[in-house]
Amino acid sequence: MKVEPQEEHRWLEQLLGEWTITSEDSTGSGEDSQPWIENVRSMHGLWVVCEGEGIMPGGSPGQTLMTLGYNPETKRYLGTWVGSMMTHMWVYDGVIEDDGKTLALNCEGPDFENPGRTARYQDRITLIDANRRTLTARVQTENGDWKEMMSAEYRRR
Repeated sequence: MKVEPQEEHRWLEQLLGEWTITSEDSTGSGEDSQPWIENVRSMHGLWVVCEGEGIMPGGSPGQTLMTLGYNPETKRYLGTWVGSMMTHMWVYDGVIEDDGKTLALNCEGPDFENPGRTARYQDRITLIDANRRTLTARVQTENGDWKEMMSAEYRRR
């Protein structure tokens, strides 16, 4: 079976390369965390694999692995995210927003404020230019609004 990459797969190729990641400390202290490094590679144009590594707030090492692809049958982006700091595997379902620059990835996972419950989350990858992008993670509140949890800036190395 031979599958050819579609235009939507090519959108993901903008993520390829080596990136330096900076973000504000998620504890709300206002301090910047130590920069992370992410390497993004392609699996024959159909999938991208994003491998991140750095130091967590508190000083312990961390690793992340994100996979992203596009399913032409469902016309949806899909993927996964796992990290060394938790046991939950996040499974993504998403779309490119009308601006053509933002990939909105929806998922469900543990509600960090209400143990034993689940919540809806969204990770948003926004392309700023060829060398910069952002990742914003947000959670949907009980009233349906979105609350930002974390924002990171990626700069091409």
